[in-house]
Amino acid sequence: MSESVRAVERALDVLLCFTRETSELTMTQIAEQVGIHKSTVHRLLATLEGKRFVERDPLTGIYRPGIRLLQMAYLTLEHNDLRQVAAPFLRKLCEQYRENVNLSVLDDTDVVYLDVIESPQRVKLAATSGQRLPAFCTASGKAIFAFMPKENVQKILERGMPNYTRHTIASPEALLENIRRARERGFAFSEQEFEDGINAVAAPILDSSNRPIASISVAGPSFRLTRERLNEIGPMVKATAGEIANEIELTAHSH
Repeated sequence: MSESVRAVERALDVLLCFTRETSELTMTQIAEQVGIHKSTVHRLLATLEGKRFVERDPLTGIYRPGIRLLQMAYLTLEHNDLRQVAAPFLRKLCEQYRENVNLSVLDDTDVVYLDVIESPQRVKLAATSGQRLPAFCTASGKAIFAFMPKENVQKILERGMPNYTRHTIASPEALLENIRRARERGFAFSEQEFEDGINAVAAPILDSSNRPIASISVAGPSFRLTRERLNEIGPMVKATAGEIANEIELTAHSH
C-alpha cells in the first residue's frame, strides 16, 4: 500500500472514531482508538480541520465532526434514489393520516432518517433528515429487524438495549417475539418505547429477495396514534412500502 493511500485510510479511521455515543473526542482518545502515534494523529486532524471535516474547540482542544461532513450528508440524501422514489408515496401517506411520515435505513445499531414529511398539525414531532435513533426501540428499526436473519438481529441486541422509558422492551427474548409478530402482520409498532408520548407504526421496503432495504413509518403523539389507530394505519403503511419497492424495481430496470 502506498504512503498516500495509507494516509487516506488513516484519515478515514479518524473520522470513523466519531459516533452518536462519542461525538466529541480528544486527540489522545483518537490516537488510542486508531492505534497510531499522537504526532501522526495531530497532522491528520490539522488537515481534516483545514478542510472543515472536523472542528476543534479552541478552549478545550476537543474535536467534533465539522460542517463539511454535514454538507456531504445532505448531498447524499438529496441525490439518494431511494429518497426520490419514495417521496411522492410519503407525501400521500402524510396527506392521508396528517402525521409525520419517515423514510429510514439501518446503519449499524441505529436507524437514520433519509426523509421526513412533517405533519400539518400543530402538535407534531420534531424530526429531521439525518437524525439517528436506536433501532431496537423504534417502529422503523423493528420493521427492518423483522425481515433480517435472526442471528444478525441478536448481534445488534447484544450490543446493548438501554432503557429509554418504562415502556422500552428490556429483554432480547421479548423483543424477538415482538419482531416475530411484526413479521407475521407485515408492520411493526413502537408504543412510547423510545420517548414518552410518542407512538409509531412502520413497514419495511423489501428487495426482490425479501431483504429489507429501508422502512417507512407514520409517527405521532400517542393520544392520537392509539393502539387501535396504529392497527388501522398499519396495512396502508405496509401497502405503501410495497408500492415503493415495486417502483424501485422499475427504476432499477429502466437504468
